[in-house]
Amino acid sequence: MGIPRATTELNGRLRWSLVAAAATPMRADGSTDPDVCSAYFGQLVRAGAGGLAIAAHTGRGDRLPIATKADLVRRAAALNVPIVTGVGGHADGPGHDLEWAATAAAAGADALLVFPPADTNPDAVVEHHEAVARASGLPLVVFDLYTRPYAPSTLERLLELPRVAAFKPARLHDAIACQEGIAAARARGKLVLTGEDRMLGASLMWGAEGALIGLAAAAVQISVAAVDTFAAAVHTSSRDAAARFLEVSAIVDELSRVTFRPPYDGYVQRMLWIAADEGILPAEFAVDPFRPADLDDAERDEVVRVVRQCRDQVRR
Repeated sequence: MGIPRATTELNGRLRWSLVAAAATPMRADGSTDPDVCSAYFGQLVRAGAGGLAIAAHTGRGDRLPIATKADLVRRAAALNVPIVTGVGGHADGPGHDLEWAATAAAAGADALLVFPPADTNPDAVVEHHEAVARASGLPLVVFDLYTRPYAPSTLERLLELPRVAAFKPARLHDAIACQEGIAAARARGKLVLTGEDRMLGASLMWGAEGALIGLAAAAVQISVAAVDTFAAAVHTSSRDAAARFLEVSAIVDELSRVTFRPPYDGYVQRMLWIAADEGILPAEFAVDPFRPADLDDAERDEVVRVVRQCRDQVRR
């Protein structure tokens, strides 16, 4: 019975905010340091993130043990911003995911970002979300991910679930599917937090009222500027505000161009390069042990150069 109230309160806190999908600072051997993680999460919030997504895909939550994820959530929750954590797709299977859903609530998570399950049968997908909701007692964020996209009819069923608080489209380059998903969510009164790193500005114009993106794992002020300037344009109807949003949106597009490109899963390492360059992570912990084998370290110089330019342009 507490879910509707929790959902309303959560959406009020998340609307028109940027939720940074945080990386998990790790050494090359996959080990973490709790103090380094706390400091990094704090830097994201101080840079403007209105919430944190912990142990989602950017944070390699599908590779981490429950004890590590619980500690990360507890440390993030101490920052007094909404905490979303990822559930689903762990190598240990659905049992791990349900155990983690229950543990995440006790650790201080406010909502769960539910990854598409391996079984794509519509009934199985709905049951998966309901099982996660029962295990956790938390509001859910439906995640329409480009690697395992939902059919429109399946998505509509998920959006009808009372435990679903919000919708995150992440279709990467399928603009039509993104638009249709946003429209379906808004028609059912669900908050839309865009996950479209390559279509951030466009997805806000299509109806998203906030963002939950890996693009904010570093250089947070750039992504925050896009959400803030769009909200200002909506609330004031000012031409100057609209013009500033379009300017910032182009800057974000340049940032995403160098970070979200083939191999796409290399974006995690690219964001870690940026975090190290910003000084919000020690170089020892700016390592993705699960990076694609074909990611070329020669990209780093271009990524860092472009992001420095983008930061300078946003500050003007």
